Amino acid sequence: MTTAVIVGSGPNGLAAAIHLARNGIEVQVLEAADTIGGGLRSSELTAPGLIHDHCSAIHPMGVASPFFASIDIEGFGLEWLWPDIDCAHPLDSGSAALLHRSIDETASGLGDDGRRWLGLLRGMVDGYEGLSSDLMQPIVHVPRHPLKLASFGPRALAPATVAAKLFRTEKGRALFGGLAAHVYSRLDRPASAAVGLMIAASGHRHGWAVAKGGSQSIADALVAVLSSHGGTVETGVRVRSAADIPDADIVVLDVSPDAVLDIYGERVPRRIARAYRKFRRGPAAYKVDFAIDGAVPWLDPECGRAGTVHLGGSFAEIAAAEKDVTLGRMPERPFVLVGQQYAADPSRSAGGLNPLYSYAHVPQGFSGDATEAVIAQFERFAPGFRERIVVSVSIGPAQLAAANPNNVGGDIIGGANAGLQVVLRPRIAVDPYSVGIPGVFMCSSSTPPGAGVHGMPGYNAAESALRQLRKRK
Repeated sequence: MTTAVIVGSGPNGLAAAIHLARNGIEVQVLEAADTIGGGLRSSELTAPGLIHDHCSAIHPMGVASPFFASIDIEGFGLEWLWPDIDCAHPLDSGSAALLHRSIDETASGLGDDGRRWLGLLRGMVDGYEGLSSDLMQPIVHVPRHPLKLASFGPRALAPATVAAKLFRTEKGRALFGGLAAHVYSRLDRPASAAVGLMIAASGHRHGWAVAKGGSQSIADALVAVLSSHGGTVETGVRVRSAADIPDADIVVLDVSPDAVLDIYGERVPRRIARAYRKFRRGPAAYKVDFAIDGAVPWLDPECGRAGTVHLGGSFAEIAAAEKDVTLGRMPERPFVLVGQQYAADPSRSAGGLNPLYSYAHVPQGFSGDATEAVIAQFERFAPGFRERIVVSVSIGPAQLAAANPNNVGGDIIGGANAGLQVVLRPRIAVDPYSVGIPGVFMCSSSTPPGAGVHGMPGYNAAESALRQLRKRK
């Protein structure tokens, strides 16, 4: 029987395992940590009974994932929950721009910019499934929906700073800026609008859902799917070299490019090894989890109904902060992403306390303490927040990397979204999943289509492995 070993039990490793297993291959997943999930882990980080997500928290791309739909992940115990409002972006005026699942409701709240919001996103929302099915594949493929891609291309390739000029109001520009900041790169560079456009369109189509009980529930459901196909997972197994990997016909690595080199060394062809060494890491995250008494005292109460809140102020301020971070400077007011998962999932709270998730964008490898900078951004839009804090736990870039080796220098998106690397990652190749060794593939978020809990890098890598296997036969 054909066998496969998957190194890493993040969403992409598990996706690769499932796709190979459902094609009749005997699959074993090896995980270094004692728990499965990679960036999907959840636990009581601050106080008993409060469930916090360790990394990935809000899942607009997960609920829209074509791979997740193909395996009926909800039939294996995963339950998606939606907040009343997907995302809020408070402003210094005391009001907030609101992203609703309904594109029309969002447009209505943007006043004079409502028509422009609809013009920018309506076509993408209506044709989302076709567009995403092409964008979720490697860049070199025959598109199934060329007209949708042709329409999306000019908007996606534009710098976010250019796209923002479509809007005339502070609310419109700021809302778009917070979405664009998810690219984790300078907003004045080509293609920096793409990520913001996609998560906005995905939200309007499917909503910014959270997983009931924590993001760990997604990993648990994926393992249940894998088990139904006969696959197994072994935890506490650290792979440092190829000698640690059992003999198998296929090996799929849910690891970063530098880890591939650590494992296989000189067996990686020189040209591919050179490309992996040149692979650029993205800026880092500085995570602060809070146990708070009651709710955040937002100036605009609507923010309390949102699953996600972007703390960054105006578009110009966000762009300046993201530029600083990319250049290695810690901004005084960093962009902070806040997760109020309990707004959709009250089961994460306990005893009048709520778990609050947040992280700031900071420079790659940042070694300082950004806790006060994060709290200051809360205080700016929610005066009195500090008094609500019962417990806080700060996790800097070094700790993020220690907990998950794929988070090199605190980079949680699998590599810089800048230049050609936005689409041609981890190297320029027809098959970016192959590492140049027969039967060995990479499937982490350093491969297309990149970061996000949707499993598509894993699915694509498994498809590449199956094609190579058929050719060998």
